[in-house]
Amino acid sequence: MEAKAIARHVRVTPRKARRVVDLIRGKRATEAVTILKFAPQDAAVPVRKVLESAIANARVKADKANEPFRENDLVVSETYVDEGVTMKRFRPRAQGRAARINKRTSHITVVVADKEGAR
Repeated sequence: MEAKAIARHVRVTPRKARRVVDLIRGKRATEAVTILKFAPQDAAVPVRKVLESAIANARVKADKANEPFRENDLVVSETYVDEGVTMKRFRPRAQGRAARINKRTSHITVVVADKEGAR
């Protein structure tokens, strides 16, 4: 069994979010939540929310299929961060010029699966 959660247009740059996502790839879901709770990066908060959503989606999927749900058996099988829409802003500069500032967004995807389904 496999469950997935996606957060779109998260105001974190993809490069910074990928650093956090690489920490949890392949780990047990409960262990990954603990790692993200204590990770110092700001991107850990939205990644943890997506992971907890994927775990909740797995619970709902198991209830619908009348299967027993064991949270300790879940493994983070896939995690990746795609680049979202870039918001373009302008900042005043010297001599009447303007400099562009890119405010990047991310699409964070987390897939959790049973230990058998992760391989």
